[in-house]
Amino acid sequence: MPAVPAVPAPAPVEPEYAAPALDKGLDILELLASTSGGLSQAQVAAGVGRSVSQIFRVLSTLERRGYAHRDPQSGLYVLSLRLFDLAHRHDPLRGLLQASAGPMRALADATEQSCSLSVEDAGLSRVVAQVESPGDFGFRVRVGALFPLVESATGEVLRAFRDTVPDARDADLGAVRAAGHVERGDELHAGVIDIVFPVLRPDGSAVAALTVPYVATRVSVSSVDEVVRLARDTASQIAASLFPASTP
Repeated sequence: MPAVPAVPAPAPVEPEYAAPALDKGLDILELLASTSGGLSQAQVAAGVGRSVSQIFRVLSTLERRGYAHRDPQSGLYVLSLRLFDLAHRHDPLRGLLQASAGPMRALADATEQSCSLSVEDAGLSRVVAQVESPGDFGFRVRVGALFPLVESATGEVLRAFRDTVPDARDADLGAVRAAGHVERGDELHAGVIDIVFPVLRPDGSAVAALTVPYVATRVSVSSVDEVVRLARDTASQIAASLFPASTP
């Protein structure tokens, strides 16, 4: 099991109005958000410095309200995309789609290939944006669609560029991180080559993954190598728009 990071201790300021249950819920959300992979109930309790009995009802409520997901087999808790859904109504997170819309449209127009943007959600990758090819041929996915992280090229990139370096024992993820992207045949659709680049935060972790499901035809306007180059540039452009470098 990965080490459970402790929630930073708050400043010793006596609150005017205390809300212990809310504090426990926020502590748990912050803990899950800072952890790669899932945590058991005991690990959550240890991470927030409380007993299992103290956090049991809070975890149950977070799960019932859709903020946390409990794997039925392992019993581990992870964050769901509920916070993303809430924040998506707010300008800062809506910026992800705003920042990607123009570059993704330009990429689709230049390559005559469709492209999509995905984020990690409770052990799956969720498509949050899709731009269709302007050509006669193309491959599309539905916005909101969920795919396994462990069986897709998009999932490999999201896993390889989490906020921690992949386990040294996982050579495949290490290779993805070293290469900076994935380019391989789609396991479910013959004739499709998945080209996936991470959209990186300043710390090197992925906020999203940009995927081009390349379909080669006799009238294709771009080669695979050209699409790889353009997809790399597009992912960098989206990241630069989301996280502009500070200027003096």
